[in-house]
Amino acid sequence: MKAWLVGGSIVAVVAGGWFGLGTRKVAHAGECPIAMTKGGVCQLHGKVKIVNAFPKYKIKIVNAFPDIKVQKVTAFPDGPGKWQFVDAFPDFTVQIVDAFPDFTVQYVNAFPGCD
Repeated sequence: MKAWLVGGSIVAVVAGGWFGLGTRKVAHAGECPIAMTKGGVCQLHGKVKIVNAFPKYKIKIVNAFPDIKVQKVTAFPDGPGKWQFVDAFPDFTVQIVDAFPDFTVQYVNAFPGCD
């Protein structure tokens, strides 16, 4: 607790415990917001940006047996497997790799998500 003398009155300020200050959990940049399980990957959707460094997820593009089937959309990426590729304000970032991906992706025109 800190106290100051302001205009003849003592003002006390308590930092931390009151009103939930200092008790929020913050996601660190290194943590993945979804579980790296079949169910977690299957629910992944939103605005995506492809980057060359420091991605949220590393993906590998495959033609068969993917972890998730992705449909590229231009608006409303609101269902599992629907990704809208953007240059600014992404929900998550991906890096396309050839080895050691977090999960594999197959691009499809219909029926996105998991089997």
